Amino acid sequence: MKKSDFIAEVAKRTGVPRTKADEAVNAMIDVITDTLRSGDRLTLTGFGTFEVRERAARPGINIRTQEKITIAASKRPVFNAGAVLKNAVSNKTAEANATPAANAGKAADNDADDEADNKAASKPKATRKPAAKKK
Repeated sequence: MKKSDFIAEVAKRTGVPRTKADEAVNAMIDVITDTLRSGDRLTLTGFGTFEVRERAARPGINIRTQEKITIAASKRPVFNAGAVLKNAVSNKTAEANATPAANAGKAADNDADDEADNKAASKPKATRKPAAKKK
């Protein structure tokens, strides 16, 4: 998806004109950029965290001349996906996001299912006899 497609989708979902959605998306990008430029991190709970990581100077090799060089230290922006985004992408259900207390009542049901699964797994599988050799 390109930025223009993203803006169109935001406008469609929010019911605002495309120009307003464009302003909102650009403002969001500006806020993220300014936050990272200042050295801070930006956390959007459930979605993820934007931060800047520093890379130390390291040795390298110039591919053309085979000369050893030092690659300068640098900063790079990094995005770490949050749990909600990771689960949405991997198609996990909302049940996986629920608290352990909410899942406590379901434990008994799962135990019965587990026992049935274990019984099925412990039964020997039927095997076919090899075909008789023809003479």
